[in-house]
Amino acid sequence: MGWHFDSNRPIYAQLAEHIQLQIAAGVYPPGSKLPSVRDLAAEAEVNPNTMQRALAELETEGLIFAQRTAGRFVTQDAEAVDQSRRRLFQSAVEAFLKNMGSLGCSPQQSLEILKNHVEGLH
Repeated sequence: MGWHFDSNRPIYAQLAEHIQLQIAAGVYPPGSKLPSVRDLAAEAEVNPNTMQRALAELETEGLIFAQRTAGRFVTQDAEAVDQSRRRLFQSAVEAFLKNMGSLGCSPQQSLEILKNHVEGLH
């Protein structure tokens, strides 16, 4: 089953973000080997060239690296993975606040709603 894409954003960027999320979540831990470009492309149901572009983006960011004959690997640099994770957190918070704002909630109201929700989970 393919991954879901937003038609308003480039697919390669969404692929890169998806893999970045998997790295942040530990699906691909530091030092682990990624599946091949073809395997990832088949899983996402995209052209291998599009997946190649996404992986090149992650290489540029220092999140993965290529070894000529062995494939691509997640960096072992824990700080790079942590920075990536923090950027993802920040993006999620910004998206949440934007969505809540479109519903008429101020940042303070959004925080109160979130706080009440979290307290209700305990």
